[in-house]
Order: sequence, then C-alpha cells, then structure tokens
Amino acid sequence: MPKDNHHVFADGELSRNEGTLRIDTLDGETKYLPVESIDTLYLHGQIDFNTRALGLLNDHGVPVHVFGWNDYYRGTYLPKREQVSGNTVVEQVRAYDDHDRRLEIAHDIIAASIHNMRANVQYYDGRKEDFESAVDRLENQYARVENTTNVEELRGVEATARKIYYRCFDRILRDPFELTKREYNPPTNEANALVSFLNSMVYTTCVSAIRKTALDPTIGYVHEPGERRFTLSLDIADVFKPILADRVLFRLVNRQQIGIDDFEQELDGCLLTEDGRLAVLEAYEETLDRTVEHPRLNRKVSYKTLVRTDVYSLKKHVLTGEPYRPTERWW
Repeated sequence: MPKDNHHVFADGELSRNEGTLRIDTLDGETKYLPVESIDTLYLHGQIDFNTRALGLLNDHGVPVHVFGWNDYYRGTYLPKREQVSGNTVVEQVRAYDDHDRRLEIAHDIIAASIHNMRANVQYYDGRKEDFESAVDRLENQYARVENTTNVEELRGVEATARKIYYRCFDRILRDPFELTKREYNPPTNEANALVSFLNSMVYTTCVSAIRKTALDPTIGYVHEPGERRFTLSLDIADVFKPILADRVLFRLVNRQQIGIDDFEQELDGCLLTEDGRLAVLEAYEETLDRTVEHPRLNRKVSYKTLVRTDVYSLKKHVLTGEPYRPTERWW
C-alpha cells in the first residue's frame, strides 16, 4: 500500500514513543505519527530530535529531509539501505568512468528534460499566447542533444533550452507574477521563490526514490560529483522539474490559488510565507498522487511512481545494458 509523505511545520521536539513518533510542539500540543504509514518525513520547523527517533526512522526506512531558515533545504538523513549491492555501485561507477556509456545516459536525461519543457510550452501555445517560436527553438535544442560529443557541451545545450523555456514564464503566468530571469540564493521575486521551493521538493523526491535502490546518489552522469550534493538526484530532478514543479507553479498562479500576499521580503530576497508554503505543498503532494496510464506497464501509476520507475530503469541499464527510458511526457 502506498505511503504518504508527512510534513512537520511546527517548532518543537521529535522523539520516539515506543513504536511511534511523538512530536511535542512549543505551543504545548502533542501529536503521534505512526511511523509505518510514512514514506518520507519533511521537517520544516525548528525541530530537536535524538538518536532514538532516528533509530525508529531507520528501522522503517524513512528518509528525513530537513529545511532550515525560511524553508531553505539544509540536508537529508538517509536510513540504512534497504538494498545493498556492491555490484550495482561498481557498474554505476564504470558507467560514469566510460565516456561513451556516461554520454549515452546524459543524452537520455537531457533529451527527456528538454522534451518535458517543450511539452509545457506546447500546452500553453494558443491557450494564452503564441509560443510557436519557443517550441521550435526547444525542438532545435532537443535535436542537438544526439550530436553532442561530451557532457560539458551537453550541459550547454540544456542551459540554452532552459533560458528559452524560462523566457516563456512571464507570458504564461498571470499578472503581477513575473520571472524576468532565473535568480536564487536568495530568490529576487515571487516567481523565483516558487521555482526555488518547488525545485527543492523535486530534488528531495528524487533523493528518496534513489534511496530505495542500490544506486549511489552521489554519482551522477550530467552533473559532476561533488562533496555536498547528490548529483544523481540533480540529474533525475532535471527530468521531472517541468512535470512536478513548473506545472504546479502555473496552476497555483493562474488559478489564483496563491497571491502576492503569500510572500515576504527578507534580506533582499523574496520568500514564501508559512501559509504560502502550505498551499504549495498541498498542491505538490496532490500532484505526486495523480495517476496516469503507463503505456509500457499497462496500468495506472502515480507521478511519484514515475520517479521511482525512472530510477529503476537507470539501475537496470547500468547492470544489464537494457535501454534507459527517462520519462518523456506522453499524456
């Protein structure tokens, strides 16, 4: 049975109460969370927790994503792996270290990412404005992917496509929201704040999905491995940002489910208020639970399952050479 993500916004203490998680908030409330019903735990408030609570989460394989001041993503506590496979990690590294194998995987990831950007722009072409030129330019970038001969050049193609894509946002979004240009650390306006927050949610969704496999999240194929980030999560997130983050953003703004009052200016940056974050998370979780008929699996799957399906497809590819099929929106 699918489990739900759980978000904790209150400040307080997270502890273990026998086989259950207990949250004592600074407002004097006590809540109990059945740990076996949680897929992933998100801590948005200032929460103290101890090793007994982490031990319980570890026993049930629950990742914990921690957000700091004004919901900046700070890090992740990953439970002990459910699946351990030295052979998988060795093959993952071999695929990274082999120019042709790495480039083939990177081609697939960036092609899917550009396809999904283009699908979003096509959806709004004619509905709001004429986006034919942007669709054509994204199509050109998609066609360039196959001819790139190294990963650095491929990242340049992706960056060009993303600039074309982001320039469409101002015409897709209802006034007074505008992106102008992508800026973060900190986000400079309301649209950038939404993009940053939703992108961090997609990233954590991918971290949780990768953890359910024996793949190492630090070894990516498009992004270079670093010391402070899960580069494979960044790779997979690029495929799903247009599907999970951007469509939620467009829906919330254009249906006026979120407004300028849901943001506040802090230290020259623009951030969501707590009410704003709640509205965004509700829409994001609802999107993860949406289902679509999968043509290869011949059954309905949720968007959350699509992320896991992509990760399993990549694992199978590095182990067996079977084609890797990142999600390209077909519905």
